[in-house]
Amino acid sequence: MITLDDVRAAALHLPRTEEHLIREYVKFKVGRIVYASVSPDETTMGFAFPKEERESLIAAEPEKFQLPRTSDMRYNWVHLRMPVLTPRELVPLVLDAWLMAVPRSVGDAYLESLPAQP
Repeated sequence: MITLDDVRAAALHLPRTEEHLIREYVKFKVGRIVYASVSPDETTMGFAFPKEERESLIAAEPEKFQLPRTSDMRYNWVHLRMPVLTPRELVPLVLDAWLMAVPRSVGDAYLESLPAQP
């Protein structure tokens, strides 16, 4: 199970990320763009995800992922159930969501600074 602290650990080290409390939701933003949001009860996290890929993500793991509310369907957004996700699964989701929010040059520079994977 992931917690708000796990989300913070995955997000706050990413360049230009800021944390805000908006209507009791903890949101992680780059400028004005929200790329992750944790519900007040810490059971659901919304995150940036390509609209054209969200149906396949949800179909592959419906116990973990769900559609956003109707008013958010127009955005590149999906929800996950925090109790069924591990911190190891969270990190790449947060990174990919952040990459959708930052300028490409910032994302590329960050990815190049990471140690090479074996």
